[in-house]
Amino acid sequence: MIDAIRLTFGLLSVLPAGMPSHVDRVVGRRAMLLAPLVGAVLGGVAAGVVALVQLVRPDADLLAAVLGVLAVAALSGGLHLDGLADFADALGSRRDRETMLRIMKQSDIGPFGVLSIIAVLLIDVAALTACIQSHFGWQAILIATTASRLTLPWTCRTTIPSARPDGLGAIVAATVRPLTAALTTLAVLAAATALTCLTRSPTSAIATAAAVLLTVPAALATTRRARTTLGGTTGDVLGAAIELTLPIALTTLALTAAL
Repeated sequence: MIDAIRLTFGLLSVLPAGMPSHVDRVVGRRAMLLAPLVGAVLGGVAAGVVALVQLVRPDADLLAAVLGVLAVAALSGGLHLDGLADFADALGSRRDRETMLRIMKQSDIGPFGVLSIIAVLLIDVAALTACIQSHFGWQAILIATTASRLTLPWTCRTTIPSARPDGLGAIVAATVRPLTAALTTLAVLAAATALTCLTRSPTSAIATAAAVLLTVPAALATTRRARTTLGGTTGDVLGAAIELTLPIALTTLALTAAL
């Protein structure tokens, strides 16, 4: 289990966790199941940033949102944004499978990648600002960041193979049973709704539940697209799933935060 914790923190954050002594597909599966834990840690730091800015400048909602979103991006090393950009460039090329995979391995970012990064960051900031204005700011970034990492058990479910024989995808792809992913989802759902009930009215828990649960079909849609075009999943696809579901969760909370 220690190796799985080190692997998941090493893959999903820049936080010092040490190197795992052994990595195989069993460790990879456990690491993907622990991904929401990393999201909770990163989201907790971002929530502290939002709360601190609000304490110092209660009227600086936009500043708090920008710093909160940047905290998550920085603590994750920007890796997921890079994965989103690579996946967007590959899909935008409309080329054959091998060419798409080659595009995703290149270090440069094309126009579709740039547009995708700008789009998700703008939505993240706008949605979090709305949540802050509804006095649900630090809770929203914590819940959304945790829920977005919940996509990894689903993108690594046993029905989705790796698109490449090597790389991150080969270690974690097709390792998580759908039932296990569902149980992980229920655990995150319970924790998120409990937090909401403790800090807001019980009716707000419905909005939180929706935000958490909507990440699942988003993850399924992302991996379906990856399997259709690439033949399976890759590390970039995992990062793309995280970055696509974060704005979905935040937007859901923003639209329902007044409940």
